[in-house]
Amino acid sequence: MIWKQYQNSQHAFHLRNFGNQEVWIAPLEVASKELVETLRRSDPKYKALDDSVLFAMAASRNAVAQAGWKETAVFGINIGSSRGATTLFEKHHLEFLETGKAPTLTSPTTTLGNISSWVAHDLHSQGPEISHSITCSTALHALLNGVAWLRAGMVDKFLVGGSEAPLTAFTIAQMQAMKIYSKEKDEYPCRAFDLEKQQNTMVLGEGASVCCLELGKKENALAFIEGIGYATEILVHNTSISAEATCFQKSMQMALQNTSLTEVDAIVMHAPGTKAGDLSEYKAIQKIFGENIPFLTTNKWKMGHTFGASGMLSLELAILMLQHQELIEVPFVAKQKSRGSIKKVLVNAVGFGGNAVSILLSI
Repeated sequence: MIWKQYQNSQHAFHLRNFGNQEVWIAPLEVASKELVETLRRSDPKYKALDDSVLFAMAASRNAVAQAGWKETAVFGINIGSSRGATTLFEKHHLEFLETGKAPTLTSPTTTLGNISSWVAHDLHSQGPEISHSITCSTALHALLNGVAWLRAGMVDKFLVGGSEAPLTAFTIAQMQAMKIYSKEKDEYPCRAFDLEKQQNTMVLGEGASVCCLELGKKENALAFIEGIGYATEILVHNTSISAEATCFQKSMQMALQNTSLTEVDAIVMHAPGTKAGDLSEYKAIQKIFGENIPFLTTNKWKMGHTFGASGMLSLELAILMLQHQELIEVPFVAKQKSRGSIKKVLVNAVGFGGNAVSILLSI
């Protein structure tokens, strides 16, 4: 079903009212919403949880089942979020402003560690539980952390990813204050990877994405991690990275240090739909690959920017292209040449603070 959605050129955006304005957002589709609500009703304790936690729990159940991990398995969990329990925090804060009091469960249900701890509870996990916020590269930093634990021999399985439920009036207002939220009226509200766009076109989405990591070659593996890279650069501005994305140059170089550049068949870009963000990442790719640039794509034109979950959703797109041996084009970008069979795909993510991650996948 997900792959079929990628194969069409339709986006998942809807116009919704937030306060006194109508804006584009990418909410979960109906079936996923129903799944989350069923999960919420399945346990009295779950009724008090934020959507970001429930999204992560639902995604984690599916991932562990697909990986074949038994209930007795000991595994670590690192599922982070850029913003955490957004809706619940805003709700409780509004109540505090109105009454001067906070509900009893305000603190335990809005702390960032809330995500992994509840996933661990739901899965009966006995391993380490970690949650962090590294803005929009949170999910791929979780993957880096999981790889480090596995290589250290401290666990042999790790569940990693990100979850985000940021579709609130206050969050959207924050993006609008930075003048990066989309005002597009044409067919594609988010012009991610359109290097000719005249205005910023970021659109928010929501969701969770997680994956199961194990060492070695497993028969049921969806893909293999060939290389990992990471870098942080000195801030030029609170929200921006340098004009040629030095952090991306360094993270890609690290991920590709044992790989010939000609072996990379595609790159799933971070490309949030902003003028500066999209262009700086493209310039970084030019710096690394020169004239031999691989096929470039992104999924934010279709599903929006899911902040801390976005990197893992990009990883999912990379895996699907590897599995189906088909490249997904951005519909409003000029057609690119394919290098034939798809064997290796690079995935990028970066967030406020210039904290980039690059992951090289193969099958």
